Amino acid sequence: MDSPSNATGPRGFLLQGFSEYPHLRPALFLLLLAVHLATLGGNLLILVAVASMSSRPPMLLFLCQLSAIELCYTLVVVPRSLADLTTPGQGRGSPISFVGCAFQMQMFVALGGAECFLLAAMAYDRYVAICHPLRYAAVMTPGLCARLALACCLGGLAVSVGLTVAVFHLPFCGSRLLVHFFCDITALLHLACTRSYADELPLLGACLVLLLLPSTLILASYGAIVAALRRLHSPGGRRKAASTCASHLAVTFLHYGCATFMYVRPKASYTPRLDRTLALVYTNVTPLLYPLIYSLRNREITAAIRRVLGRQQPGQAVGQGLCEP
Repeated sequence: MDSPSNATGPRGFLLQGFSEYPHLRPALFLLLLAVHLATLGGNLLILVAVASMSSRPPMLLFLCQLSAIELCYTLVVVPRSLADLTTPGQGRGSPISFVGCAFQMQMFVALGGAECFLLAAMAYDRYVAICHPLRYAAVMTPGLCARLALACCLGGLAVSVGLTVAVFHLPFCGSRLLVHFFCDITALLHLACTRSYADELPLLGACLVLLLLPSTLILASYGAIVAALRRLHSPGGRRKAASTCASHLAVTFLHYGCATFMYVRPKASYTPRLDRTLALVYTNVTPLLYPLIYSLRNREITAAIRRVLGRQQPGQAVGQGLCEP
């Protein structure tokens, strides 16, 4: 048995991945590779489409940042998982250094946290567009959008550094095997020697900052939006205003639903193999769904993508999409 003090410091961890299913690994590799390439292609296409526009309303700038975050988010986890699936004779797991594991977890939390804050900023944009349409251009200036985007990234980074330091100061003893395909927080907490609830306080604090605070802002924004929609007398106007929020709401429910289910629960309820399967979904499937949701519901993005793909002439009219004030 390794001593609690230095069990993992010099040697790091072992990522089990899916090594216990050798016959499924080729099929899983092909499936994950296809999803990964589609995710990269979808998010890159949105980035190029937004960059090709002569005029970029605030919501499209936020959407561009969301695609960039999703692009980095999937690159932090998926390439390593694909490489492990192709490595023969893994045995019990694939080794990852202590520093490498800490860096992967820190980047994963930073990008996920930045997305939480960004969704709150996008909700504020929708609030201004619907509740104060005449002041929209004056309020949502490029300078404010840039400051909000920077604040989202710095906020996620600050929380991730604090959480990573707290988790990796815990003593790890016994087996170094993480029943996971990346260094997730719950898997590391499950491996820690201590059984005190105090060890879960950093994760609880991070969840309060990354989940509760932005979700409160989102609920407040949509509460004001609902009140404004109730005052509209035109059913067509209500439908048009509500449709501008549909994509953002769908992405918000997906992101916060997965994050809340995975991380807002006690350590005792952690089930390694089930959580590994769920993580496979939210690190691979949801990043693929986001560009699909936005590109299908936003006529400006759809038209820009067609121009990028050469299916529409630049002079054609572009319909108003999510960014209509």
